[in-house]
Amino acid sequence: MRTTLKDIAGKRVHFIGVGGSGMSGLARIMASEGIEVSGSDIKESSVLAALKAIGVDTKVGHRASNIDGADFVVFSSAINPENVELVEAKERSIPTLSRAQALAILMSDSKSIAVAGTHGKTTTTSMLTVAIQSCGEDPSFAIGGILKASGSNAHKGTGEYFVAEADESDGSFIEYHPFGAIITNIELDHVDHFATLESVFQAFEEFSETISQKGFLVYCADDQGSKGLGDAVTRCQTVSYGVDPDADLRIDEIELAPAGSRARVLWKARTIGHLELQTPGHHNLLNASAALAAGLCLGLPAPQLIAGLATFRGTGRRFELKGQVHGIRVLDDYGHHPTEIDVTLEAAKRFATDGRVLVVFQPHRYSRTRAFLTEFASVLDHADHTWVLEVYGSSEKQIPGVSGQSIVSLMTKGTFEPNFLAVVTEVVKEAKPGDVILTLGAGDVSSLGPIILEALTAKYGA
Repeated sequence: MRTTLKDIAGKRVHFIGVGGSGMSGLARIMASEGIEVSGSDIKESSVLAALKAIGVDTKVGHRASNIDGADFVVFSSAINPENVELVEAKERSIPTLSRAQALAILMSDSKSIAVAGTHGKTTTTSMLTVAIQSCGEDPSFAIGGILKASGSNAHKGTGEYFVAEADESDGSFIEYHPFGAIITNIELDHVDHFATLESVFQAFEEFSETISQKGFLVYCADDQGSKGLGDAVTRCQTVSYGVDPDADLRIDEIELAPAGSRARVLWKARTIGHLELQTPGHHNLLNASAALAAGLCLGLPAPQLIAGLATFRGTGRRFELKGQVHGIRVLDDYGHHPTEIDVTLEAAKRFATDGRVLVVFQPHRYSRTRAFLTEFASVLDHADHTWVLEVYGSSEKQIPGVSGQSIVSLMTKGTFEPNFLAVVTEVVKEAKPGDVILTLGAGDVSSLGPIILEALTAKYGA
C-alpha cells in the first residue's frame, strides 16, 4: 500500500537536510497542508529563516534529539546513511521516507505531471507551471530551482494539477506514479549510480511504466534516447515534440536572438501560433515545446499556454543574469554536464554578441569528472577562456588523480585556479566592457557572482 496524504495528516514529519532546494520545497508544501513539520540542516541559511517564518521548527546541526516527537523522517540521496538523525530514526523504528517517496505522497491526491530527463528538467517544469497558471489554473508545483515569477521553488495550489520535477539521479522517480510525464532527453550521467547508458535507459523505462494508463507521455523526437523510449511505450498516449518533421508538436521558422528565441508551432501539422521566449537558446525552444505539448494533452487552450510561455523569465541558476558593471555582464548557470555546458556556452556567445565569454567552472562530483574528462575539456574550450576550480565533491570521497587540473591539462584555453578569491581577481583583471563572465557548475561556484560584481564595481565604480 502506498502512503497517502491521509496517512500523514495530524502527524509530525521531520526533514533531514531541510535547507536543500528540493527538501525545503516539500517541507513548505507539507506545512501548507497543515502538517506539523520540523527539519535540520548543517548550517543557517535564508532558506531556514523562510521556513521558520511559516512555522517549520528548524534546527542548525544534526543531532539525535532533533527527531524527538517525529512520526516520519524524510531524507534525500545527499544524506549519508550514517547521519546521526537517520540512524536514530531507524533505531527507534520511526518510518523513514526518501525525498521521492515524500513527494509522491504530496502528489497522490492530484492530477500530477512529472518532468524527467537528463537535462532541462528544472526549466521545463517551470515553463509548464507558468503555462498552466496562464490558463487561470492554480497548480501545485515542486521544482529544483526558484521560479522567478513567484520567487519560490514549491507551492500548494488550489487546482487539480501538480507539476513536479522528477530527478532520475538515483532511480527513485519510479515512486511518483504520475498521470502524465515529460521526458526531455536520455543521456549518461550520475555515473556514481548508473554504470552505462543502458542502465540509465532502463531506469527511464521503469519510470514510464508507472505513468497512468489514462495519462500521457510527452517525449522529444530530436533526442535519440527519448525517442527510443517514446516509440516503445504503449501503456498510455504518447506525444512527440521537436524539429523532427514527424513530431506531433513541431517547431520551425526558428529565430535565435541574444536574449530570446522564436519559432512557429504546428500541432498535428496545423499551425497553432508562435513561441516568443524571453530565454535564449534552441534548447529552451525545445523545453517550451515540451511544456506546450503537455498542456495540450491536459486539454488546456493553446493560445493561453503560448501566452504564458511568453511571460516566462527563467529560474534561478539557469542562465541567470546576476548583474552588470561597466558593460561587463555576469551570468550564473547550473550546467554541470558536457551537453548542458555546450548549449549554455552557445547561448552565452550569442548573448555576448561582439564580446568574449569568460567562464569560471566548478566540476561537480569526482565520478562525473573522471567519466567525462575529455568531453569537459573539449566543450570548455569553446569559451574564450575558462578558469577551472577544484572539484565540488558533494557527498563523494575524492578519487585519486581526479581534479580540476585533470580537465585543464587537456585544454588549450584553460587555467586551473582552486582559490575562489584568486579566481575573482584574475577574471576581473581580464574582463573588458562587452564581455560576459559566466559562473558555471552545480556546487557553490554560484556564490562568486555577487563577489565578482563587487570587485568590478570597486575597479570601475558603480
